Amino acid sequence: MKQAVPCWLLLMTLMVFGAPAWAQSPQTPALRRALAQATSDTARVLLLADLSASYRYSDFDSVQHFAKQGLQLARRIGYTKGEGRCLSRIGILMGERGNLPQALRTDLQALQLNEESHDLEGTARTLNQTGLLYFALDDFRPSIAYYLRAKRIYEQAGVTDDSQLASVFTNLGASYEGLGMLDSAVYYLNMAYTRTRNSRNVRTSCWGNPAPYVLRELGLLQVALGHDAAAMAYYHRSARAARPENDRRSLCRTFQYLAELYKQRQQTDSSIYYARQALVVGQSLPFVVGVARTSSLLADAFEARGQRDSTLKYLCIKQQAEDSLYNPQRIKQLDAIGFAEQQRLRTLEHERQHYRQQGRTYAMLTGLGALGLLALLQWRNIRRQRSTNARLSVLNRQVTQQKEELTNQRDQLGTMLHELKTTQSQLVMREKMASLGELMAGVAFEVQVPMKQIRNLAGVNQQLLAELKAELTQLPVAHHELAHLYDPLNALGLNHAKTEQASQRADSIVRGMLEYASSSPAPRQLTELNTFVEDYLRLTYHDVRVKNKNFHAALLPRLDAAAGSLSVVRHDLGRVLISLFTHAFNAVQQRLLLAEEEFVPQVMVSTLRTEEHVEIRIRDNGMGLPEAAQAAVFERFLAPAAATEHANLSLSLSHDLIVHGHQGTLTISSEEGHGTDYLVTLPLHVHKQPTDLGVAYA
Repeated sequence: MKQAVPCWLLLMTLMVFGAPAWAQSPQTPALRRALAQATSDTARVLLLADLSASYRYSDFDSVQHFAKQGLQLARRIGYTKGEGRCLSRIGILMGERGNLPQALRTDLQALQLNEESHDLEGTARTLNQTGLLYFALDDFRPSIAYYLRAKRIYEQAGVTDDSQLASVFTNLGASYEGLGMLDSAVYYLNMAYTRTRNSRNVRTSCWGNPAPYVLRELGLLQVALGHDAAAMAYYHRSARAARPENDRRSLCRTFQYLAELYKQRQQTDSSIYYARQALVVGQSLPFVVGVARTSSLLADAFEARGQRDSTLKYLCIKQQAEDSLYNPQRIKQLDAIGFAEQQRLRTLEHERQHYRQQGRTYAMLTGLGALGLLALLQWRNIRRQRSTNARLSVLNRQVTQQKEELTNQRDQLGTMLHELKTTQSQLVMREKMASLGELMAGVAFEVQVPMKQIRNLAGVNQQLLAELKAELTQLPVAHHELAHLYDPLNALGLNHAKTEQASQRADSIVRGMLEYASSSPAPRQLTELNTFVEDYLRLTYHDVRVKNKNFHAALLPRLDAAAGSLSVVRHDLGRVLISLFTHAFNAVQQRLLLAEEEFVPQVMVSTLRTEEHVEIRIRDNGMGLPEAAQAAVFERFLAPAAATEHANLSLSLSHDLIVHGHQGTLTISSEEGHGTDYLVTLPLHVHKQPTDLGVAYA
């Protein structure tokens, strides 16, 4: 049987969805005017919270907009009370949109702020809306617990806003109705209806008139009691009351309840009509709980009719809403958050019981008489004083000990700093002397070649001069006729002698420079190789960091315990290690300038002992060298065409110190853009004493 739809209801629905002015509640204009006239930031925060609440049933975007404005202002001025109220409004929005775990988390955070600021009204409001989260999942017992806590606070604080208390009474009645406890439901719903009807301030509250909510829950109660006609009357009254309040949430619920009632009465057309109206209103907010339930009604109705397309359409809407509302992961999160809150409440209750028990104990002790009380107080004071003195003594000893430790650490750091500066100065001087020796050796080498050519040419000139004089003596010409030729020839002979003397002098200077540049034979010392290598790694790293305090690198020593001790020239091997470590750190610093994501500069050193030699391998993850540069990296003097920016005198000197001074090898392998690997091999047995490195340059 098809039920006729009242014309006033159709008109009301069109007005609700057709007029933009209905996007606000009747209380909104007054709150906007008050906000414009507010002179203090705290007043503005509270007005923004109330303005957000006035949009609760009509426009969720406005709820979020004004609540976030108030929250930002409250946090900026440090206003805890306003922050709690604004955060509570955001919790309302999350719950209505179906994100129940996040809503519960936000409500609990707001509740903590309400309690810290001793805001009783804000605390009661947050407890009330926290109960609504469990009510949305039909979990009525925890919701009733939250409602009762809110009711006690409202009554103790003497809150004059009847809209708030009427809402709590209605929530309690609806929850008891869900549990089937109809007597309790009748009691609380009648209290809510009486307070709403007799109140003078429900129409001025930012929460709006609760009449639509109260009337529809009374209608649902009549359905439970089997009075369908009375229920229908309450539903229609609820829909009419929702219009001036622009209460879309109540209107959605009222249409849903009408659809469910018509379904029970097997009036399918009317059920579908009201379910569609409820779905449209719920989606306009969006009110996720209403969307889930009305889409389920429509899907069942069209499935019964065999209309598969419509059934699939509403099943999709239902699935989407239930995924948001009843998502298993979110339910688990909600349970976890609720469990943690229950644990906190139990802990607080245990603490309260503990304090109450202590109070009873103290009351019983008080009955023993004034003398016993004075003795007890005196004993407690003495005990506390002794405990305090003992703690102070321990703290004093700890402070004294820490002071001594800090003094020792300061002295040690000062000593280490002095030693580091001394070592740094020595390293700088050694490097300068090494560079000077390299420069002198190079100059001597370059000068030696042309001087040798000069001496050779001078010898040729002397031989030619002798041959010329011999030819002149054999000519059939009188001696006095050739006298004018002998004077230039004699002058040439004198010049040759002077050139010979000058070349000998230059050769002597070159030999002196080579002797100065060469490393004189130094005694070999038995050296523990791993300790020696690691010490120079740390020393070079600290020297680089002194020059660049912002530089950091990962040092990765991989030392073979079997490396043992080796007879080496400690000074020369130390110079080689410093040179190689310095090149490695410079390479990773250059790659740092590229600002590569997740690049970590690393320098690794490892040792390995074999049957014939010991290996020292130094590896970095820096820029690397191209193949052309690797071929010439150990050359001391290059032709202009072969010179590159990667040629380095310190590497060539290091090569000579290892090859000529220690009879070992120094090789390099590099991959451009990925790093460089230096390999030093030192023989276990040296067959002869190292010679002057100057010979190698000659």
